[in-house]
Amino acid sequence: MDWVERVEELLYDGESIQERVPVGAGGVVVTSHRLLAFTPDRDGPNFSQVDRPNVDGVEVDTGGEFRFLELSVKAIVVGVALLVAGFTVSLDGMVQGISLESNGAASAVGIGGMLGLLQTMLGLLAQLDDLMRVFGGLALAFGAVVLAVYLRSRERLLVVAVAGGDDIELAAPDDDAVLDRLRAALGSSPERPDAPTDDAVA
Repeated sequence: MDWVERVEELLYDGESIQERVPVGAGGVVVTSHRLLAFTPDRDGPNFSQVDRPNVDGVEVDTGGEFRFLELSVKAIVVGVALLVAGFTVSLDGMVQGISLESNGAASAVGIGGMLGLLQTMLGLLAQLDDLMRVFGGLALAFGAVVLAVYLRSRERLLVVAVAGGDDIELAAPDDDAVLDRLRAALGSSPERPDAPTDDAVA
């Protein structure tokens, strides 16, 4: 249902159309009283309206899924930190030569099992720097993939800035002259056919 072409059904008494711009599956209509935005191809409501005094402007911007960018930055930071730690800290050198193998005396006092557990933990600690390098590389790879997803999600948007409310976003048209038409319509004075003329005032 193309409400951009049928917008007359939504007008108030005395309201007139200043500009009508189809954009994608919807569009923008500027009237003497309001800006009407039809966005059936985007998330959220299919229709939004803003009183003209609350329209702060119309711009073309580029937007994307910010949560992907945020996740990518976090993964890259973690990956770099793990790689730096893995290459600068040599944990295997710190524990090299330490042996807690239980002997007969240790077994006699009942701590042989505990010493064996500690020796196992030292062995794992010696491999920790290798693990940090592996997981650091995986985190960087994950961050790069998510960054690519974010870049693919970016698109040109026609943004209607709303004072005191959420901005309205539509897919930007290919013709940049549309922006000038909307700005001109929003800057024009409402039609007042019943306004007195200069001759009548005189």
